[in-house]
Amino acid sequence: MTQKELEKYLWGAATALRGTIDAGDYKQYIFPLLFFKRICDVYDEEFDIALAASDGDLEYAAFEENHRFQIPKGAHWQAVRETTTNVGVAIQDAMRTIEKANPDMLYGIFGDASWTNKNRLSDETLINLIEHFSQHKLNLANVPDDQLGNAYEYLIKEFADDSGHTAAEFYTNRTVVKLMTLIMDPQPGESVYDPTCGSGGLLLNCALHLRDEGKEYRSLKLYGQEINLITSAIARMNMFMHGIEEFSIVRGDTLARPAFLEYDTLKTFNVILANPPYSIKSWDRNSFVNDPYGRNLWGTPPQGCADYAFQQHIHKSLDKKNGRFAILWPHGILFRDMEAEMRRKMIAEDQIEAVIGLGANLFYNSPMEAMILIGNTNKPKEKKGKVLFINGKDDVIDNKGLAYLTEDHIDKIYKAYLDFTDIPHYAKVASIEEILEFHGNMNINFYVKKDNSENDISFTEAFKKWSIEGHKLNKSMINLFEVLS
Repeated sequence: MTQKELEKYLWGAATALRGTIDAGDYKQYIFPLLFFKRICDVYDEEFDIALAASDGDLEYAAFEENHRFQIPKGAHWQAVRETTTNVGVAIQDAMRTIEKANPDMLYGIFGDASWTNKNRLSDETLINLIEHFSQHKLNLANVPDDQLGNAYEYLIKEFADDSGHTAAEFYTNRTVVKLMTLIMDPQPGESVYDPTCGSGGLLLNCALHLRDEGKEYRSLKLYGQEINLITSAIARMNMFMHGIEEFSIVRGDTLARPAFLEYDTLKTFNVILANPPYSIKSWDRNSFVNDPYGRNLWGTPPQGCADYAFQQHIHKSLDKKNGRFAILWPHGILFRDMEAEMRRKMIAEDQIEAVIGLGANLFYNSPMEAMILIGNTNKPKEKKGKVLFINGKDDVIDNKGLAYLTEDHIDKIYKAYLDFTDIPHYAKVASIEEILEFHGNMNINFYVKKDNSENDISFTEAFKKWSIEGHKLNKSMINLFEVLS
């Protein structure tokens, strides 16, 4: 099959579910079935190879050493395919049996979809779904890891498009992911962490980036935490579908119960990439006041906006000698008054390296403009005491609300980041003293002036004007968050 044929074939499975379940729930059923089919087909392929190598020794071909995953008797795809009644029970039993047979790698990977609810999924619907997947062998010979991995990413995108607002929990714009990975430049043997990993795209891209550069990507240590059960399972399947096996993705609430600890303290990492949920209100602020892991470095954020709780978690999780981060945020964290004191303390630490403004519609299903906050615990000498501001909001293609960065856009922004110098109307290097003089306000427009000389005013005048005009709005926002909390 070509890549397009594979994608069409896999997406065709979703048509069997139309009218029976909500589009936002497709992923709960399609991804586990796809993974189930894949590992069974690969098992058969491994069995045949071992059988040929042993001159037909069936016992040898079944040895655990000859297989990536164990598929116990009765739990194979073919056994489920032969089931005609209570098909959902057969699927669920097979998946649980496989998880138990591979506890270190596959425990909980199939999620908790309601396979046995015949009101949602009749035997007929499930049989049609299984028969659809049974049309093609998904072994390595027919569908290599790269091809299936790309198709899996295609499904993630299609499910995001089809499910509307539910997509944000597991999908990050892939062109932005590429830019963030380029800037972080992960190296073989380093650790990479995403505290809100969704479907694992940021982590996965680091490994694929190294592979594309011809470097040893298998030595990269990947760690992720995701609060949603099915999304965390999708992330794990995403890794396996791409042929990545050295990773640790854990389900859980990062702010309430961080998963990665060493001697009762937060584990630290070389690279942290993230697209955290922004401005969440349902979080345990009271516990954060006396956080046992010392993550309240600069203070406790308001109940109605946990952005700086995540940002402080990230700073606390950085390797002290060689820690870098690239975090995708809305612009608000750069200038909101309610977080001003925490922002000033963050700036004063001199770990912020760059602020990169991006165009609108790069957050999934949101017109909000995005930005990337870049940090480094070991800033080069020439960058110490300075922050680079890049205004790349025009470096975007917006096709009917679907925005993305072209290769030229990525190259332009990346080069500006590497050069770390002033570019008229595009990039500005500001001193920490200058930023703190203006109360820690990091609004990109204050530092990178538009090309509008006729109406040009000084930075000081612009800031003063903004402060006066925004005072009432900021006060109203604070009152709103207090009401919501």
